Amino acid sequence: MRPLLLLIAAILQAAEPFAVKLAGNPKGQPVILIPGLSSAGEVWTQTVDRLKANYHCHSLTLAGFAGQPRLSDGPYLEKVKDSIVAYIETSKLKQPILIGHSLGGHMALWIAAENPNLTGPLVIVDSLPHLGAMMFPDPTSLRKQAEGMRMMIAAQSKEQYGTYVKTSGMLKSIVGDKGLSDVTEWSLQSDPIAIANAMFDLYTTDLREAVAKIKSRTLILASWIGYKDFSTREKTLDVYETQFTKLPNKTIKMSDTAKHFIMLDDPEWYLMQLDTFLQ
Repeated sequence: MRPLLLLIAAILQAAEPFAVKLAGNPKGQPVILIPGLSSAGEVWTQTVDRLKANYHCHSLTLAGFAGQPRLSDGPYLEKVKDSIVAYIETSKLKQPILIGHSLGGHMALWIAAENPNLTGPLVIVDSLPHLGAMMFPDPTSLRKQAEGMRMMIAAQSKEQYGTYVKTSGMLKSIVGDKGLSDVTEWSLQSDPIAIANAMFDLYTTDLREAVAKIKSRTLILASWIGYKDFSTREKTLDVYETQFTKLPNKTIKMSDTAKHFIMLDDPEWYLMQLDTFLQ
């Protein structure tokens, strides 16, 4: 009987859109921390350490990333988004603060746009309402290009994808030396099909109009130094200001030292911005 129960438990676990780790003060305001593509919830360790005395932290690791079983094929981000909303409602979390990095920041914006009375303040770490517009400037071919990218990544075995992660130098362009080892390990543990589906959804979901519905005050932390070979600080800031034009109550801050993983590359600056915003 016990093996059958273990099998049932494994099946149920495989169907979960995310795993959750709790830390901090259960009586404090809830904080939901959503990592980006391929990242584990541990990407928020320093954030949790900063907040745990006064807040109740819920750190997520999304399905298919950093060793979590992936979801079945289909609209990946929409499933995860709806599941986070359900988690907030069933857990009776009162207007939780949402902190999201990259894909997780996009997810936080989407949740707050569709459920403006459900969420508290938002902290968006290096994310945009429509990443696809920056990656694929031609709107007429965006979906086709995103589909081609999805097919290319999904066709790789985990070993092939791992070789790409270790040899392409891609991660070095988005994370500094402090976090490179952890980010690499999380990527190696991630499922290529989950990555492909998540990236396709991310590139093809446009929230530039939807953010107008968000009632939460929002801190947006941006970076540019990792993209200095093909963009300037001014151009990058203009992208953020343009894409977030319709978000009502926002503050945009730009780091001049951190790459894409701002909370790992420059934790002092990041935590200072977080403290000021939450206070």
